[in-house]
Amino acid sequence: MMLVVLGNTEVSLIPGISMAGATPELTKLTPPADAEYLFYERPKIIDAIPVTPEGHPTPAIITKAAKELAGFPIMVVRGGTYMAPLVPHIHISSHVGRDFRKEKALPEAREIMERAIILGKELNRLNPEELVIGESTPGGTTTAQAVLWALGYDAKTSSASPKNPQPLKEKVIAEGFKRAGIKEGELKDKPLLALEEFGDPMMATVIGIARKFKGKVILAGGTQMLAVAALLRAMGEELERFTIVTTKWVIKDRSSTFKETAEELGVEYQYANLDFSKSRFKGLRDYERGYVKEGVGAGGAAWLALKRGFTERDIEGRVEKLYEKLTKSP
Repeated sequence: MMLVVLGNTEVSLIPGISMAGATPELTKLTPPADAEYLFYERPKIIDAIPVTPEGHPTPAIITKAAKELAGFPIMVVRGGTYMAPLVPHIHISSHVGRDFRKEKALPEAREIMERAIILGKELNRLNPEELVIGESTPGGTTTAQAVLWALGYDAKTSSASPKNPQPLKEKVIAEGFKRAGIKEGELKDKPLLALEEFGDPMMATVIGIARKFKGKVILAGGTQMLAVAALLRAMGEELERFTIVTTKWVIKDRSSTFKETAEELGVEYQYANLDFSKSRFKGLRDYERGYVKEGVGAGGAAWLALKRGFTERDIEGRVEKLYEKLTKSP
């Protein structure tokens, strides 16, 4: 089973910090549009799939391709977004993460986790051996880096752009730490406070589900899932039953510390080795140049398809067909 947890944070509205939308304002629509695209030919909430400012397609196209090939079920979870997706979903919260430079990011973190814990318990009744959890959270790599720094990890998160806006992220995080009156590592023994001060609703939702689900948990995402793993560890969870599954583009990203931070945390990771270098479409070929990289559980969805006997080439071929449909749509 696969969950896709949707979250928004006001951090995505800071110009230049998120590539998960054509403009900062449109990042408000990205999570529900991503979820809708998994089930429809096009999203319902907007008449286009989410794209980067340069026009590169959402990684939901990979998740959709893998789902169509392998036929695994996807359940959408609204962790905290501006708007609900126009597909059947589980509602946890409508609380959006605040701009942590100005105020606490998520004072509702405990409430969100408590609701998500109920979902985790109920999922056990279905007896799945493992649960794959992906996410769509514009601005989430910045909240992730802030949480990792607060917990004492010298981490750098990735970006949907080949030009990772690390200087801007670090400036924003420094302003947030100043507002909160803390230094790096000062909240290493206070994970809930780190989540409240700098996190986002996706993190709180995934943590609540994962803590009470008894089986193996696949954290389907890139550097954002490192923050989730770090919070789980700080909350006393053993990470042996957790694996982060991502894409090769995250692993190869030299502007982030994915591998180093994963090793420091002691969390296992795997990746899907997709390759769009020979694609007919520039929007897909540019994935090989460092655009997009991961999101909407793309790596985990590909991993599920691979487990069911499909190949990376099968997934790439289905992505090509889906992209071609989009280019021909009115």
